[in-house]
Amino acid sequence: MPSAIPTAVRKAAYALTASLALLATACTGQSGSGATDDPSKDTTITFWHAWSAPNEVKAVKALVAGFEHAHPNIHVNIVGNMTDDKINQALRAGGDRAPDVISSFTTNNVGRFCSSGALVDLNPFFEKSGIDPEKTFPKPMNEYTRFDGNRCAVPLLGDAYGLYYNKTAFKKAGITGPPRTWSEFEADARKLTVPQGDGYRQLGFMPDYHGWESTTEHYLGQFSPTYFDKNGKSNLAKDPAFAQGFTLQKKLVDELGGFARLEKFRATLGDEWGPKHPFHTGQVAMQLDGEWRLGMAEEAKPGFEIGVAPLPVPDDRADQYGKGYITGTIAGIAATSHQQNAAWEFVRYISTDTDAVVGFANDIHNVPSTLAALKSPKLKYDPRFRTFLDIAANPHSTTTPASVNGGVYLVTIQQFGYDYESGKVTDLQAGLRKTAAQIDTDIAQAR
Repeated sequence: MPSAIPTAVRKAAYALTASLALLATACTGQSGSGATDDPSKDTTITFWHAWSAPNEVKAVKALVAGFEHAHPNIHVNIVGNMTDDKINQALRAGGDRAPDVISSFTTNNVGRFCSSGALVDLNPFFEKSGIDPEKTFPKPMNEYTRFDGNRCAVPLLGDAYGLYYNKTAFKKAGITGPPRTWSEFEADARKLTVPQGDGYRQLGFMPDYHGWESTTEHYLGQFSPTYFDKNGKSNLAKDPAFAQGFTLQKKLVDELGGFARLEKFRATLGDEWGPKHPFHTGQVAMQLDGEWRLGMAEEAKPGFEIGVAPLPVPDDRADQYGKGYITGTIAGIAATSHQQNAAWEFVRYISTDTDAVVGFANDIHNVPSTLAALKSPKLKYDPRFRTFLDIAANPHSTTTPASVNGGVYLVTIQQFGYDYESGKVTDLQAGLRKTAAQIDTDIAQAR
C-alpha cells in the first residue's frame, strides 16, 4: 500500500512549534456573526489544509469536487500547504481572506483551538443535523476532537499505530507469530538480537525514545493511562500505568545492550523517511509504526516478508490485545467565518459521508475516520492494512487528551523519558512527581 509520508512527517515537525505558537497567542478569533447565513444560497467558502504532495492535493480536489456536486450552490476555494502557525495567524486576524474551514495534522492543538474560541463548538451543528458523534466516530477520535465539552473539531482520516515484524527473521529465530503481550515481546526482542562487535548485526527492536515512532505516548497508549485527574491535574505520578510503561521501556533498553550501545548503533542507521530505514534493511526486526510504513517498506523492496500486527499489551491486559494508539487529521470551522452554516455543510460532508470518507481514505492512504467507513466494502487496501482498520475500530484503543496549552505536556513527558532511559534520572517515582508538577505549572500559566 502506498504511503502517507507527508502527513506523518509534518505531524512530528509541527507538534512542538505549533503548540508553542498557539501558547503565544491571546484569545483568538471570537465571532460576532454566528451561524446566520443561508446555506441554500449561492456562496463560496474557503478551505485551508496542510497537504502538499501531488497525490494528496489531487485527493483533496476530488473530495471537494464530490461535495460541490452534492451541493452545487456552495463553492469551495482550496488553499493547501498551510501549517498550524499560518492557520492560527489567520484565525486571529479574520477578514475576507481568512479560511472558513481549516484542517490540521496536529491533534495536540485541539485544546487550544477549543479553549481560545478560534474554532466554533460543533455540538449544536451535530444536534441540528441529527448526527451522534459517539455513534459516528471511533472513541479515540471523539476524544481528541473536543476539550472541556467543546467539540470544536471533527476527525478527518486517522493514523493507527501497530507492530511491523520481519517474518523471515522470526522464522529463523523459531518464533511462530507476533507477540501479544509485553513479556512475549521482550523475549522475542532478545531472541531476535544478534550482537556484532560493539553493535548489532540485527537488533530485535530499537526501544529508544529517540527511535522511529517509539515516543512515550505511543508506548504508553498500550497501558491506557489517565493523563489528567478530574480536576485537570497531571496524573503522571498517580496512575500506575505510567510507571509500568516507563519501567517496560527502560527494561528493554537495558536488556538489549544498554542506552549507550543502542544510541551508538542508532547513529549508524538510515533515516525514518528514506529507503534505508533500518526495518526496511533488516537491521531491526520489529518496528512500532503507523499505517503508512507498510507502503514505504514495500517500496524499498526488502529481502523478507513483512508481517503486521497490533502492538502487544501488558500481561495483565491480555484481553485487550488488538488495541493501539490513534491520532489523525482534524477539521473545524473558523469562529471568524460569516458563512458557518455553509461551512458546516462542507465539514459534515467530508467527515461523516461514508463514501466521501472512504474515497478520501483510498486516495490519501490513511485510516478512515468513521465507524461506517471502517467497515465499507469500497475500501481498497493491502490485506495486511486490515490490522490498522481493526485497531481504529477497537473500543480499547487510546489517544492523548487535549490540553489548554496544546501538546506541551507531551513534550515534557518525552523529555523525562529521555532522562530516564539514559540514566540521567534514576528515581522513577521522584521523576514522575517532578514532571507532573512541571506539567501543572505550565497549564496554570497557559490559562
